[in-house]
Amino acid sequence: MTRGFFVTGTDTGVGKTLVACALVRGLRARGLDVGGMKPIETGVGEAGPQDALALRAAAGDRDPLDDVCPQRFALAAAPSVAAAAEARRVELWAIRRAHQRLEARHGCVVVEGAGGLLVPIAEGFSMADLARELELPLLVVARAALGTINHTLLTLEASVARGLSVAGVVICHSTGVLAPADAANLAGLRRALGVALVGEIPSLAAGAPVAGDVLDLDRLLEQP
Repeated sequence: MTRGFFVTGTDTGVGKTLVACALVRGLRARGLDVGGMKPIETGVGEAGPQDALALRAAAGDRDPLDDVCPQRFALAAAPSVAAAAEARRVELWAIRRAHQRLEARHGCVVVEGAGGLLVPIAEGFSMADLARELELPLLVVARAALGTINHTLLTLEASVARGLSVAGVVICHSTGVLAPADAANLAGLRRALGVALVGEIPSLAAGAPVAGDVLDLDRLLEQP
């Protein structure tokens, strides 16, 4: 049983939070003690860090928000850029300590990154570096739209090049009904992924929950 997962995406807005929350709820339904974490959230307004709050709720609202999301910035940009806009830097030590506290409370922690795998957190330190430091396998979320084959395979290639373990890929239908060309393109991605495809989330109405059977939890839980 893995200590957790690091949910990343092929791009921003591909459905990482949707998938991360579904994973947390699915694992908890299996009787596992699971915590959720969004180490860095940008684009945070007066209502607070919405992705982190969703993850916290999926995990049962048991953890302090400062542990779930230790770094928050107002500008909707890459973490290093959003921090610089406030004359700040991302405090990696705060992320490390918060993750340690969550690990101490839970048997498994689902961590959701910000943006894609190579998004910069600090100078010379990306989301890929954070995933490696936390020693968590990646769950890659891909968009069901034109360009997804290239984006997905590039993300997987970059993961392997950096020595990261990939638990699987989830395709998220966030753009509604696909045009015939996009549907054919997506079928090609499914064939290319083979057993690496561990779930597909259909297009959902705003606020609708994800069905519990969209993720292949058995395969994910086989991760060492």
